[in-house]
Amino acid sequence: MTERALGQSGLSIRPFVLGGNVFGMTADRAASFAVLDRFVEHGGGMIDTADVYSAWVPGHKGGESETMMGEWLKASGARDRILIATKVGMMEGGLKPDRVRAAVQGSLDRLGVDVIDLYFAHKDDPDVPLDEMLGAFGELVDAGTVRAIGASNYSAERLAEALRVSAETGLPRFTVMQPELNLLDRDQYEGALQELCIAEGLGVVTYFSLASGYLSGKYRDAGDLSKSPRGARVQPYMEGRGPAVLAAMERIAGETGASLPQIALAWVAAQPGVTAPIASATSVEQLDEIMGSEALRLSPEQLAALTRAG
Repeated sequence: MTERALGQSGLSIRPFVLGGNVFGMTADRAASFAVLDRFVEHGGGMIDTADVYSAWVPGHKGGESETMMGEWLKASGARDRILIATKVGMMEGGLKPDRVRAAVQGSLDRLGVDVIDLYFAHKDDPDVPLDEMLGAFGELVDAGTVRAIGASNYSAERLAEALRVSAETGLPRFTVMQPELNLLDRDQYEGALQELCIAEGLGVVTYFSLASGYLSGKYRDAGDLSKSPRGARVQPYMEGRGPAVLAAMERIAGETGASLPQIALAWVAAQPGVTAPIASATSVEQLDEIMGSEALRLSPEQLAALTRAG
């Protein structure tokens, strides 16, 4: 599988990133280890997680995903075969420099690693001056605990400002962007942010690439919402463009023999500026299916039909 350069980060990845949000949440230890083992068997490249995963679950405090990944890394000895991306900024303290310094050490300890390959600011923190935030990230890069830095959930305006500050001060530069993007949620990336990422040579890895599972096709009516804890999140898609998008996907499935998740991910991977979509799996069977998207090449006509439907 041909790898793609991840912007100017110095990293290269395949056109699929494994989401780690489910580890220690909807995937227990056995399921998490099985998925991670199979990911390595497939030659998978990058796993994406965050220090906040999964603090929203009753009884959790954040760090559960990183802890599970750390246990697997220790048991598997696979650290040298994968890249690890994690994030800071959603927990108390946001992106204050002291919080960033403490958070990275917590992530390193939970993951059981000496270096994080890609460290994201999980969301913009307008209360922290950009030079102070970038300075804290710069300390991590200088110390060798972080290889490259990225931004998630930044507007085009704030990302442009951060890039300007880096250029003027010599502080480390965001080299990767992580926005929401799928066939039904395109406003965050398309337009100004997409144009900026392309112009500035940023790598782009996208989250919610399957629209919280709606684009898998398993949610067709209200009776299906109980199939997953995410059911309430996908309900709005049923009342909007969702059915039309699924119909277009099904026509292309008939033409290609590909599954709906594979088609949804292949569409994201083909969008200008995108390096790879992120998607998670709670079973080996799910992982095998979604990683099949890497080999799917949709025609220009098929991509255009999907874009029109969305």
